[in-house]
Formats: sequence, C-alpha cells, structure tokens
Amino acid sequence: MFSQKRFIPFAWGALAYNVGVILWGAYVRATGSGAGCGSHWPLCNGEVIPQTDQIKTLIEYSHRVSSGISVLLILLLLVWAFRAFSKGHPARLGASLSTLFIITEALIGAGLVLFGLVDTNDSVARAFTISLHLVNTFLLLASLALTARWASTGIRSRLREQGAVLWLLGAGLMATMILGTSGALTALGDTLYPSSSLAQGVQQDLSPTAPLLTQLRLLHPVVAISVAFFWIVISGFVSASRPSQAVRRLSQIIVLLFLIQLALGALNVTLLAPVWLQIVHLLMMDLIWITLVLFASTALAANRPLPEARKGELGKPSPG
Repeated sequence: MFSQKRFIPFAWGALAYNVGVILWGAYVRATGSGAGCGSHWPLCNGEVIPQTDQIKTLIEYSHRVSSGISVLLILLLLVWAFRAFSKGHPARLGASLSTLFIITEALIGAGLVLFGLVDTNDSVARAFTISLHLVNTFLLLASLALTARWASTGIRSRLREQGAVLWLLGAGLMATMILGTSGALTALGDTLYPSSSLAQGVQQDLSPTAPLLTQLRLLHPVVAISVAFFWIVISGFVSASRPSQAVRRLSQIIVLLFLIQLALGALNVTLLAPVWLQIVHLLMMDLIWITLVLFASTALAANRPLPEARKGELGKPSPG
C-alpha cells in the first residue's frame, strides 16, 4: 500500500487540494462569513454539526470541514513518506515540514476566530494575523510542492557553492512573500471598505483620514510590478547560470504567469474587486508561488556549467 509510486500522485494531489482549501478560505473572507460559527472553535456555534439554514454558517462550517480533511491528508502524507522512503530521503523532510505548517495553519485560523478577528474587525491585530497567516500558507504550499518534487526525482537541492544564484532566489522568494502579504491586506481592505466606483476608491485611498487598510491599497500595485520585474530579471540570470531544459521551461512559465497576474490585477481594480475575480487572482498567486518554489529547487539541484579553462583540463588525456 505505502509504495513510492503511489505516493507521488498522492503528494501532488494533496498540494492541489490545499490550494482549493485556501481559495475557499478566501471566499469565506470575501463574503464576510468568518463569524458564521460565532466565537466557537473547533465547534460551530457550540455544535459539532450546526443545525441551521444560515448561508454564512454553512460557508464557514464547510471551510472548517475541508481544513480538517487537509490535516488528515497531510498526516497520511507524513506516515506514508516515512514508510515508503528510506532514512535521509528528502521526501521525509518535505512531509515533516508540511505537517508542521498545517498545524500552525490550523492554530492561526483558530486564533482568528477565538479572538474575534473576523467579519468587520479592522484592527491592526487582524492585519498582523492575516499577514502571518499568508506567510504560513506560503510555507505550507512550498513544503507540499517540495515533497512532491523530491518524491518524484529523489534529488535534494544544494545550498553550498551556489553563489549569486542562491542569494537572488532567496531575495525573490522573500519579495514574493511581501507581495502576497500586501495582496492579502488589500483584499481585506476591499472587503471591509468597498467602493461604488473607481474614482471614489482612489479618493478614499488618498484621504489622510482613511483607514490604514485602504491606504495600503495604493501600495500593492507598485509592489506587484516591482516584484514581477525582479523575477523576470532573476529568471533570466538563473536560466543562463543553470542552463538545463527544466530551468528554462520554468523560467518561461514564471514570466507568463506574472504577466497574466498583472493583467488580472488591473482588471480587479477596474471592476472594483468582485469576489470571483479575487478568487481567480489568489489562485494565480498560489500558482506563481508554487512555480517559483519548483524553479528555485530545480535550479539549485542543477549542475553549474564548468568554466572554459576547466573544460579544457577535463578534455586533456591523463598523463601516463
């Protein structure tokens, strides 16, 4: 049952399922359903299975159920990894990290509910917790993606002797986390302070008395364009430094995804952030993040090209 061959599609499936759970969580936030179960956790309004026809309660409860299934899937992933792979295999590390981050993901989600950081709450505490939640979600997706990749290839990424490639990839991933955080805060601002027109939204954002969340909405497009340009430069440099077919292909995908995301962002602003478009925008951000993680992992596992002088040495016949 616990075979390596079957583990690979299960690991990719667990990653895809968690993306779905994240999107449903965004729908909970966008529809103001976060308080659908009251201040109770893990119970919903004091019940294991709530008896209600309230839409917000059903939305929040279904998200909790889907999150609970996610925890079970990742626990199975952990057990499976340790049964199917030998000691020291990177898939074990990936599954262990996935387990850690799904636990912290659940704890942060519980904190949002128990401390009332849902619904119309616009406090700094909610903004901070939402940001922390986003960073943890990115780390969870990264762990799941690496688990699936390492199980598929058996090749662990190397951090030593990577030079500028390692630093650029690290800086790019950190910048993407900042971008994701600004996006999460912008989406929260759109939910709490909706605008009836684009002109009203800009006026609202520029007002010196505007809430912090609305003022941050002007910052997000600047961050998005900057990070996209940064990654276009990084992907070109890394592709030249690690000229493998897989690295080049992922580099091309990164550029395409960022261009699509920027277009979706502009459309999101123009249409005043409808819920469906917020979900699509978040889906694209998750796909970008997963692709960046796979790109970094692939590049750091690829062999560095030898200098010409070194190639010449290897081409010489050995003495004697």
